[in-house]
Amino acid sequence: MPIRAIEDIDKLRRINEALVSRVERSMEQQGNAFSLFQTAINLETRVRTRTEELRATLRHLEQSNLELVAAKESAEQANLSKTRFLAAASHDVLQPLNAAHLSISALAELQTGEEGRKLVRQVERSLETMEDLLRTLLDISKLDAGVVQPEIGDVPLEPLFSSLKSDFQPWAANKGLKLRFRPTHAVVRSDRTLLRRILQNIISNAIRYTRTGGVLVGMRYRGPILRIDIVDTGRGISNDQRHAVFEEFNRGGAAADTDLAGGLGLGLAIVRRMVDALGHRVDFSSQLGRGTVFHVDVPLAIGPHSEHAAVANEVEKPRGYGLFGTKVLLIENDAAVLEAMKVLLERWRCDVRAATATEEALDALGDTGWVPDIIIADQHLDHGDLGTSTIAEARDYLQRQVPALLITADASDPLARLARSSGIELMRKPVKPAQLRALLAHLLA
Repeated sequence: MPIRAIEDIDKLRRINEALVSRVERSMEQQGNAFSLFQTAINLETRVRTRTEELRATLRHLEQSNLELVAAKESAEQANLSKTRFLAAASHDVLQPLNAAHLSISALAELQTGEEGRKLVRQVERSLETMEDLLRTLLDISKLDAGVVQPEIGDVPLEPLFSSLKSDFQPWAANKGLKLRFRPTHAVVRSDRTLLRRILQNIISNAIRYTRTGGVLVGMRYRGPILRIDIVDTGRGISNDQRHAVFEEFNRGGAAADTDLAGGLGLGLAIVRRMVDALGHRVDFSSQLGRGTVFHVDVPLAIGPHSEHAAVANEVEKPRGYGLFGTKVLLIENDAAVLEAMKVLLERWRCDVRAATATEEALDALGDTGWVPDIIIADQHLDHGDLGTSTIAEARDYLQRQVPALLITADASDPLARLARSSGIELMRKPVKPAQLRALLAHLLA
């Protein structure tokens, strides 16, 4: 029906409203579709932007990782170079330090006045402090680099305690302190050298920071573990210093209680590194004003260990210091060390023949009427010769197992094993003359 034929106005109005409503709905639908279209475009733009930002971030992270890897490799190389440098430098520095020790010892015997002896003692203390610092720095470097390989074996404690008591008794007595070691026949599983250094550093600290009373070294059995206790009556350690005491150059704020020479604050830092290298455990308990107890837990040796086994490993005490007339073949390529050692031995009334390499040493033995009582050699000699090989050739030439002593700044474990297997005593440079004299007397006994 045509619209003009509709006479009902209300009906016409309703039709009009329906048409308007339909048009409006159609327009709304179109508007919504357009809005969705715009929204989709905006979302795509935002996703593209975020994706680019993420890619840029990933590229930055990759670059950072590459830089970190390069920095890590550089740090590792620097650490390795530092270790090699310290090892090489220590040999070069210890050589003149060794010559100085020997020369000072010879000079001390020439002094007749108290003033001269006092000056000699001051120089000796300075040299010992320098030696301790150099050895400590080298030890820390080697431990940090992981180049120290412990030689684990059965270690009787009684001879170890006797050696430590001999070293520290004069110092403790000079301070008016009592130093006691509980007798024991215990045998533990450890590296003898490293374990001795651990106990040495702790005992040294105990004596240094104790004014009155004394230091006691004892032990307690805890199943398969032996706990070694180092007890002192010193000033104690506060709780806020509990972890700091194992850090480098930390002296616990106790400088006023130390000896005049003081300490370097490196002893316990080395203890921690050595304990970790051995797989042992170290801890302590302390009360301010009452003292400190350090505990070192070491595994006991497995199997029967008689009292005689411990005694058999103890180094015999020297029977005497008489070296008069002792024939010494001295092999050393450093001119200053050679001269200082020769002067010192001659002061002890030894008959010395010197050489700098294997060929010279064999030439010195050409006189069949002169047979050395002992051979003293450095490891690194002229012409690339090695002291261990030179000693072996000299023994072959003489057709006898002449006692031999290798004095070297080379602290490597392979050299120690080689010397031990060859029946050669080993002493590290710089040499303390008193220890050298005692060891020579022991080897000649």
